[in-house]
Amino acid sequence: MIMFDMIIFEYMLLIFLIVCALAVSFTRKVISAVIIFMSYSIVMSIVWVLLEAPDLALTEAAIGAGITSVLFFLAIKRINSMGKGE
Repeated sequence: MIMFDMIIFEYMLLIFLIVCALAVSFTRKVISAVIIFMSYSIVMSIVWVLLEAPDLALTEAAIGAGITSVLFFLAIKRINSMGKGE
C-alpha cells in the first residue's frame, strides 16, 4: 500500500510540473511567471530527492528557486524603475 501511495504522489508531482510549465508559458504577468517558476523549481527538487539524487535536489533548490528567482525579481524591479524615468 505504501508503494502505491508513493507512485500516486510521484504522478501528482509530475502533473504539477507539467501544469507549472504550461502556466509559465501562458501567463501574461511577469511577476506571476517568476512565482510559478519558483514553485516549479521547488517541486523539481522534491522529484530529485525521490530519485535519490540529493546533490541535484540541493542545487535545484538553491539555484533554481533561490538565486535565479532573486535575479528575476531584481531585473523586474530594475526594468520598472527604468520605465518611470528614474
